[in-house]
Amino acid sequence: MYGALWRILPGPWWVRLFIVLVLLAAVLYGLMFWVFPWVSPLISPGDVSIEPTPTAT
Repeated sequence: MYGALWRILPGPWWVRLFIVLVLLAAVLYGLMFWVFPWVSPLISPGDVSIEPTPTAT
C-alpha cells in the first residue's frame, strides 16, 4: 500500500517526501480537532474501577 502511494506521487523523492509529510500533518490535524473531540464523550477514561488485591501476610 505504501509503495503504491509512493509510486503515484509526482516528482523526485524530496517532493514526494514533502507531500507525504503534508498529508500526514493534515490527517493528524483532522484527528486532533474533529475525530478525538467527537469520540471523547463516548469514552470515559477517568471512570476506572480497579479493586485492590489482598496482600499476602
